[in-house]
Amino acid sequence: MNEDELTRYSRHILLKEIGGQGQKNLLDAKVLIVGAGGLGAPIIEYLTAAGVGELHIADDDVVSLSNLQRQVIFRTDDIGRAKVDAAGDFINALNPGVKFKPLNLRIDDTNARNRVSDVDFVVEGVDNFATRYALNTACIAARTPLVSAAVGRFEGQVATFKPFEAPGVLPCYRCLTPEEPPLDQQVNCAEEGVLGAVTGVVGALAAMEVIKEITGVGESLAGRLLIYDGLAAQTRTVKLSADPACDCGAEAQQR
Repeated sequence: MNEDELTRYSRHILLKEIGGQGQKNLLDAKVLIVGAGGLGAPIIEYLTAAGVGELHIADDDVVSLSNLQRQVIFRTDDIGRAKVDAAGDFINALNPGVKFKPLNLRIDDTNARNRVSDVDFVVEGVDNFATRYALNTACIAARTPLVSAAVGRFEGQVATFKPFEAPGVLPCYRCLTPEEPPLDQQVNCAEEGVLGAVTGVVGALAAMEVIKEITGVGESLAGRLLIYDGLAAQTRTVKLSADPACDCGAEAQQR
């Protein structure tokens, strides 16, 4: 690290659990962030500030006025711009040392494997199950850890999935949600609303799990689901197990 980096990341380096090696791991890491919305904004913000070396950001949407209540990396002047372009300007302003790759597209079964193969870690904060399932399959194939975050109204959840590290024991995303829930059971922020600060809390929790995976500090969230209740000011974790009926265990063992 050069002198500027030593100063910028000094508070990380002072942490004995992180130190110089942990910060070097962050500087060397490549992370794919899928979704630059309410969850993606704090994820982008904290991974940029932490010095993750290269961020690939996938989103096919543009900034709208209703986004600004929670998508805090955007400004009023960004309305109408592609989110990935506005996110790139934010990253460059906050930490010019972080490389940025904009992906103005929606991740699906046709492109997920190519995008995952370019990075070391993946984190998603999207609002559709097709993208989550595509990422789940691609991350298992590439043996790439996947951090998944979701929010609704006043609560949210975060989990880490890497079934390839313990096939048949650690779950994948489909073990948690084998099939897409009926539309009337899905939380839709555009229809039901969401408190902006909740996306900030849950997005920061997801960023924390990515940093833990990169640096190896702390206990991985793999095999557990962290649930945040903003109104009750409570968090709890529940144990997740691999579903014997899910193909992820067999797929992980073949890799």
